[in-house]
Amino acid sequence: MTQNTVNLSNRTNLEIEKSSSIWADGFRRLLKNKLALAGLIVLLIMFIFSFIGPFFSEYTEAKLSVKNANKPPSSEHWLGTDSLGRDVLLRLMLAGRISLTVGIVGAAIILLIGGTLGAIAGFYGKAADTSIMRFADIMYAVPTLPVLIILGAILSDLKFPPDKRIFLVIFLLGFISWMTLARLVRSQILSLKEQEFMLANEVLGLTDRKKIFKHLLPNTLPIIIVASTLGVAGTILLESALSFLGLGVVPPTPSWGYMISAANNMIDFQLRPWLWVPPGICILLTVVAINLVGDGLRDAFDPKQKR
Repeated sequence: MTQNTVNLSNRTNLEIEKSSSIWADGFRRLLKNKLALAGLIVLLIMFIFSFIGPFFSEYTEAKLSVKNANKPPSSEHWLGTDSLGRDVLLRLMLAGRISLTVGIVGAAIILLIGGTLGAIAGFYGKAADTSIMRFADIMYAVPTLPVLIILGAILSDLKFPPDKRIFLVIFLLGFISWMTLARLVRSQILSLKEQEFMLANEVLGLTDRKKIFKHLLPNTLPIIIVASTLGVAGTILLESALSFLGLGVVPPTPSWGYMISAANNMIDFQLRPWLWVPPGICILLTVVAINLVGDGLRDAFDPKQKR
């Protein structure tokens, strides 16, 4: 029995070394993917633009100037001003902070809920698997955007504080989007728990919590990273749609979606493109870059999968 335990432990060490090699090979393949690298560069630029750029602006968000309202781009205001005389470039950078934060934190919530529920369903099976997957089916049947619109309208009627509303919006976006990741993790766990290194864990007498969070979930990280990366893009688009409809982030907090909604009449749409074109371009570039990185990660860590 002791010899068998030693052999199983050696197999576990080999699995760890193999996992490290897979990660190294994956990152090497990722660096050779020109489209993924281009996406990473764009994302880096967007982060610098949004989180560092405002510190170099000579304007402040609270500074209003009615006499400078709706001014076109000039040497003083590179992207013009809005209806309250605020610098559009500064608001674009501040809005990027909100939109990117919503995307990242929303994806983290999806990862937490979907990864945990998927691992539990795949590991325990039977009643736990049936209950979680049927709940996921029910969530799949719920139309996402209409539900978010209804919840946004309820928050508006309840006069929810604008400074706290963003946190509730992030939670709602994450809570209704975890099902796909849960299914992916569950399928991976069902395959992994039948492999030999899990037999070593049985012999060593590890608890179920350690088996799930220290051995099974780490082996699903490649697929989790890809799904989470794509989840960031989806969350940003959902938040932009809600803010465009006036049901997501509300003034004075800026977001790219809310800035686009500022062009809500034909005059602004036709004669003041500096109000809505820049945030639209930012959303486009960010979402496309995230999808390129997500595709690159998928191809890097699963090279046998065809596009």
